[in-house]
Amino acid sequence: MQNKLVTIFGGTGFLGRHAVRALAKAGWRIKVASRHPASGFFLRPLGTVGQIDFVKCDIADREQVAAALAGSDAVVNLCGILFQRGQSFDDVQAQGAGNVAEAAAAAGVRALVHVSAIGADKDSEAVYAQTKADGERRMREAFPAATILRPSIVFGPEDDFFNRFAAMARISPFLPLVGGGKTRFQPVFVGDVAAAIVTALSSEAARAKTYELGGPTVYSFKQLLQLVLTETGRKRLLLPLPFGIAAFQAFFLQLLPNPPLTPDQVKLLKSDNVVADGANTLADLGITPNSVEAEIPAYLWRYRAKGQYAGLAKAD
Repeated sequence: MQNKLVTIFGGTGFLGRHAVRALAKAGWRIKVASRHPASGFFLRPLGTVGQIDFVKCDIADREQVAAALAGSDAVVNLCGILFQRGQSFDDVQAQGAGNVAEAAAAAGVRALVHVSAIGADKDSEAVYAQTKADGERRMREAFPAATILRPSIVFGPEDDFFNRFAAMARISPFLPLVGGGKTRFQPVFVGDVAAAIVTALSSEAARAKTYELGGPTVYSFKQLLQLVLTETGRKRLLLPLPFGIAAFQAFFLQLLPNPPLTPDQVKLLKSDNVVADGANTLADLGITPNSVEAEIPAYLWRYRAKGQYAGLAKAD
């Protein structure tokens, strides 16, 4: 892919930084489109001199999207939000996805990868999942050959799942098990998702297909919190929190600048987040997924209780 240009929408985020690194290593020239391009300048050392460039773009603005991807051979859309602040789920995940697909089709882009999410469903209770499904629909309508990737929870050094609960365990005597902690997840390593993006861009066989990306193991929410406690060497009460009480608390928590829980997220937790039977997976892209146990020690060590080591956890 030497001298081929790929524009990445949402390239400054958690998944974005890993996708940029993987694409740069594969030889792509990269243009990162972001509302705040200066926030992504830390990405430059991931490539060679001049390999990574930046452009200001609001994905909800059709003209800005078209200008951002002009001259591109390929496009990756990573834009998504976990809660609504300034921009709505519809702005980013539905209309924004449609804007990217329409502009890519008009520009004659060769390949388009759109990252959605497992659980995208127009009939979901959660607006997040509804707009993810609408974004997929708009992608397919405007750019039928797009490759859609649907990851479960994405984990890695900068993730907002394991890091959040490890930090919470430092100061709280308990961790909340929303809905009793029975919801199932299939966490996928961020490096594996980045590898899937690189493969999908260059693979003709991946065109017009949807892939569900999950790791090698399915866990309950409770099991994931137990892993956090084991890795950080802490003993905390895992407190069951019925969905009704969680929704009541989330109503107030959503007012915080960076809410730990919102009513929409409570609705999402009512459904499992695992790869569907018969779905295309990482294996179909030639990728063997990394496990949670193999990766989280590399970054959760900083949350360990004093004198504790992974695998030798004791009470505080």
